[in-house]
Amino acid sequence: MASESSPRWLDWALRLQALAQDGLLFAQNPFDADRYRAVRQIAAEMMAAGSGWPDERIVGLFDAQTGYATPKVDVRGAVFREGQILLVRERTDGGWTLPGGWADPWDTPSSAVEREIREESGYLARAVKLVAVYDRARQGHQPPHPFAIYKLFFLCELVGGEPTTSAETDGVGFFAEDALPELSLARVTSRQLARLFAHARHPEWPADFD
Repeated sequence: MASESSPRWLDWALRLQALAQDGLLFAQNPFDADRYRAVRQIAAEMMAAGSGWPDERIVGLFDAQTGYATPKVDVRGAVFREGQILLVRERTDGGWTLPGGWADPWDTPSSAVEREIREESGYLARAVKLVAVYDRARQGHQPPHPFAIYKLFFLCELVGGEPTTSAETDGVGFFAEDALPELSLARVTSRQLARLFAHARHPEWPADFD
């Protein structure tokens, strides 16, 4: 599936932040460390100007990042029942999305998505296939995020449970491809859902990536 190009300012800010974070990890003297902090400050100002987030929020997020810079991992589960896809409604923005969230360090990718489905929807599901690995910055999500994120989408089989809301979700439902609700675009896009419906119809397809 073709990807939307991310804004140039977002690419620049993410690259500068990663370079600064890695530089601070390996800096051998205070002069180099100060220079990398200055680069990180520039990255934060670029991100704040482009995203509309307050400068201090971006700076605080960047300051908290230590060690070698790597993408964060978000997992999402596509559960189908009678041709309809399972979505949950986010309390934070009122939009609907696939169950999912950040992968925890002690989870495997499949156990992470199965846990997220159970916690956010009440349904029990089993991950059966990885269908896509996308770079969030190139998928048209809004608003942009201050860190690089890989989004892993799994096709999952419904095995039990019942609809239940959670601290993060206040709605659970199955939706047809031509009757999707308003989406939480920070988490999922209509184009991604269309691709997941297509993968469900064509289980022989290889996984998408990038």
